[in-house]
Amino acid sequence: MAEQPLKELFIDELKDLYNAENQLVKALPKLAKASESTELKAGFEEHLEQTKGHVERLETIFSKLGENPKGKKCKGMEGLVEEGSEAIEEYEGAVRDAALIGGAQRVEHYEMAAYGTVIAMAKQLGESEHARLLEQTLEEEKETDAKLTSLSKKVNPAAAEAPGRKESGTSGKKTAAHHAA
Repeated sequence: MAEQPLKELFIDELKDLYNAENQLVKALPKLAKASESTELKAGFEEHLEQTKGHVERLETIFSKLGENPKGKKCKGMEGLVEEGSEAIEEYEGAVRDAALIGGAQRVEHYEMAAYGTVIAMAKQLGESEHARLLEQTLEEEKETDAKLTSLSKKVNPAAAEAPGRKESGTSGKKTAAHHAA
């Protein structure tokens, strides 16, 4: 069967997304807590609830496929989450908020690319119901990205006037690496 390798890849990509979304469920509360802007904090909290829904959609797809969603680590999301943690350690105030928005947008773009990929695979495999569920998530990711862009127009002017870096004498990267050790 010619489509069998594509179905295996589809399932593998879904597992990657499942892990990525679960990493975000853990990271978003930390981003919300680190946000100075009440709008940004609320946005992260809202996206947390939305991300939990993304996990549920993926679990529905895995259930219908008769597959286990676990077993794959999304290294791309792991790196993006680590960068967000570094921004929390390295910056403060409005500059931190600007860094968090930038990091969150990189996450959204990563997810949009990944969802676009699995949607195309689902359609090729004739899995139109799965494609519809995945398209719902893709649209929500696009909406979140648009909200972040809008928020950046408020946060960036304040960040341009702020001092920004914490005065710790060490870079955030060293601090983050130290915490990881």
